[in-house]
Amino acid sequence: MTARILVIDDIEANVRLLEAKLSSEYYDVLTALDGPTGLALAASEAPDIILLDVMMPGMDGFEVCRRLKDDPLTRHIPIVLVTALDGRADRIAGLEAGADEFLNKPIDDVMLFSRVRSLTRLKTVIDELRQREASGRRMGVIAGAAARLAGTGGRIVICDDNERQAQRIASELAVEHRPVIESDPEKALLTARGPVDLLIINANARNFDGLRLAAQMRSDEATRHLPILAVIDPDERGRMVKALEIGINDVLPRPIDPQELAARARTQIKRKRYTDFLRKNLDYSLELAVTDQLTGLHNRRYMVGQLAALVARATHGGEPVSALLIDIDYFKKINDNFGHDVGDEVLREFAVRLATNVRAIDLPCRYGGEEFVVVMPDTALADAERIAERIRRHVAGSPFRTDGGKELLTVTISIGVAATLGAGDTPEALLKRADAAVYEAKSAGRNKVIARAA
Repeated sequence: MTARILVIDDIEANVRLLEAKLSSEYYDVLTALDGPTGLALAASEAPDIILLDVMMPGMDGFEVCRRLKDDPLTRHIPIVLVTALDGRADRIAGLEAGADEFLNKPIDDVMLFSRVRSLTRLKTVIDELRQREASGRRMGVIAGAAARLAGTGGRIVICDDNERQAQRIASELAVEHRPVIESDPEKALLTARGPVDLLIINANARNFDGLRLAAQMRSDEATRHLPILAVIDPDERGRMVKALEIGINDVLPRPIDPQELAARARTQIKRKRYTDFLRKNLDYSLELAVTDQLTGLHNRRYMVGQLAALVARATHGGEPVSALLIDIDYFKKINDNFGHDVGDEVLREFAVRLATNVRAIDLPCRYGGEEFVVVMPDTALADAERIAERIRRHVAGSPFRTDGGKELLTVTISIGVAATLGAGDTPEALLKRADAAVYEAKSAGRNKVIARAA
């Protein structure tokens, strides 16, 4: 998996060395020799990962990192701080500024490429979600404002058979979060399927294989997107590389530093909430794309797709499909005499009555204006006619309350019923027969159900 990587370092020799290493692995490399230039390139070129030197004159790496994370255009880009420093305070400062990882000079090539591949996978997922959300905003089906997503107050599962270490982690995290300890990996897997923000695994556990548990989490649909932080001995470089390869999001070296633990947990939880936010917006946009906004029923677009599949099955030997085409009688008079607001109230109330009088397998939809369709799988014509009559009686049987209950309107409907005829039938022909039946019901005085066998 390739990526576009921006290298920011004030020493040209360091830049050229990193550029050569990354280019040899077929990464597309951009370079900048100072912070302001790097910020401009990040905003204009949208790299997938930024490798950022800490010790730079003028604007150091910490300040560049903070500015990148404060800018909506660049805050989602993973940042790896590259430094000759190995101090605890500098590492924590970088994490709190928003960095995803540290690499110490001289750079270990194996760790460099492992981290780059891991972050590239993460960035690919986020980019896809962001693009889909942007499409939803362009179509106007979701709002453009993003929520402020904090990295505190999360539910964290700690899977560790070292009781002392687990208790210490839980105690440190309890200041901001709600940690739960599970020494049994099977119980941890079950717990993680619930509303959990972060899983912390002891990769050096004695009684279970922490990396195997992480792999199980990544193969389980319910926990595939759950961030995982592995506690690992820094001397076990191979195990650390393997952890990143199987999808662990971050590693925490032993002995555990409380502030570093808090910073890494906060970063992972914030990122999860951001991706959850994007997924929720995406799901919402997809729902809106197939839902009528006034009535809450499915719209015509959704109905057409579902009906086509059901009719195709019916014409190839499956159970018959029936369709009810419903028209609200004299709806134009309601709009003309009482206004469109009252007309909208009638449509909403009718949708409620319709939805409560069909079966769970039926599909009530707003076809357009005052017309509605109910698609009825596995239903013969006679059964569909009985259900249509029940709907008609319920609508005509009690008045519609509108304008806050001030107006009581008598509303009636005309319903045309049709069913598939077997091989050669089409959704268009089925709806045309139902439409002809509606016309016949209106011609016969309205407030009627007419079924057309052919």
